Amino acid sequence: MKTGLVLEGGGLRGLFTAGVLDVMMERDIKVDGIVGVSAGACFGCNYVSKQPGRILRYNVNMTKEPRYMGLRPLLRTGNLMDPEFAYHTLPDEIDIFDKDTFNKSSVEYHVVCTDVLTGEPVYKHLTPPVDYDFMEWLRASSALPLVSIPVELEGRQLLDGGMSDSIPLKYFQNLGYEHNIVILTQPKGFTKKRTKLMPLFHTLMRKYPAVIDVMNRRHIMYNAQLEYLAQEEKAGRITVIAPDDTLPIGRTEQNVEKMKRVYQMGREAAEKLF
Repeated sequence: MKTGLVLEGGGLRGLFTAGVLDVMMERDIKVDGIVGVSAGACFGCNYVSKQPGRILRYNVNMTKEPRYMGLRPLLRTGNLMDPEFAYHTLPDEIDIFDKDTFNKSSVEYHVVCTDVLTGEPVYKHLTPPVDYDFMEWLRASSALPLVSIPVELEGRQLLDGGMSDSIPLKYFQNLGYEHNIVILTQPKGFTKKRTKLMPLFHTLMRKYPAVIDVMNRRHIMYNAQLEYLAQEEKAGRITVIAPDDTLPIGRTEQNVEKMKRVYQMGREAAEKLF
C-alpha cells in the first residue's frame, strides 16, 4: 500500500506543519510520496532531506533579514519575498538545504501551482537532481497573488497552488496513494468565506481574469474539499492532523514567539496522534 503525505499551505501557519514533520522524522515515520501546496511545498522538502528543525530555524533567523520578505523586496522586485535571496541564496549559502540527501531519497515529491491564464491547477512531480528550476517550482507554488509576479516555467505563468487546489488529496489518490496523511493548517470545523480582498483582485489582477474568477470561487472549492476529507477520514482511508483551534499567526507575520508557539502546537498534535 502506497502511503502519501498531503500538505496544505497557509504561509507562516505552515509552521504547524513543520512541527508535525519534525516529530515524524524523529519517530522515523516513512511515506512513499508527498504533495505540497504553497508553504506545504516549501516546507515538505525538508522531510525528504531529513533536516528536522530547519524550517523553524531559518524562518526565525530571517525575521532579522530585510532582504528576505517585506516592503523592501516588494518595492525592489515586485515580490513580497525576494526571489533570488529566499529561494536560492538562503538554501545554497545560509541555511543549506541538503540536496544530496533529497536526491538519494525514493520519496516522490509533487507540488501544486496555479496557471494564471487558465485558473487551472498545475501539478509537477519534482525529480532529482535538485537544481535552480526545482527551487523555482517551490517559489511558484508559494507565490502569493497580489504581492508576487507570476513565475514562468515550462511555458506557463504560475502563482500559488492554493488558489486552485488547496488540499490535493484527490490528486494523490488518483496516482495510487491508497492511504494518506493530510496535514491541515486550519482547525477541523473551519469554514472558508469569500475573501474580502476581491476588490483588490479586480484592480491588481485585471490582466488575469482567470485568477479573479478562481479567487471568487475559492471558498466553495475549499469547503468542498473539507467535506471530502471528512468522508475519507470516516471511511478510514486518510489520517488528518489539524490544529485544535485557529493558529495564532498571520500568513506573513514575523513574530518569533508566535512562530515558536505554532511550531510547538504542531509537535503536540503529532505526539498526541503518533
